Amino acid sequence: MSAHLHRAQPYALALFRIVVGLLFACHGAASLFGVLGGARGGGSIPAGTWPGWYAAVIQLIGGILVALGLGTRIAALISSGSMAYAYFSVHQSGGLFPLQNGGEPSAVYSWVFLLLVFTGPGAFALDRLFTSRPPNRQDQNHTTEQSSPVAV
Repeated sequence: MSAHLHRAQPYALALFRIVVGLLFACHGAASLFGVLGGARGGGSIPAGTWPGWYAAVIQLIGGILVALGLGTRIAALISSGSMAYAYFSVHQSGGLFPLQNGGEPSAVYSWVFLLLVFTGPGAFALDRLFTSRPPNRQDQNHTTEQSSPVAV
């Protein structure tokens, strides 16, 4: 069963990346354009307002790039940093734990995007169209047995 799971890993990671990216982009669209319930339940954030408007731009653009798998690691790093900043500058003063201070979405997005920085985009990423090297694959011949030295 683990062999099946191992083969499915890039596709599961791609699905994870796409869903998270779309959800993040929806947050940005809601804040920028007042759609989907708007920012904090109504309206939009005025253009240029620090830090909300800039965070919303990062959410929209970063979310789209992550969902498409285009510049995934850079977009995820910027998005992760943006959410860490949001957590520590806006939420943390309201309490020690994310559930107390309303910063749970910021904390979760920050860690999720940091994970994508290290895992990469998985399958179905547009990054693959713009690179000449083959996708990063783990060693196909890897086994759990110790390999014996070869005499030459």
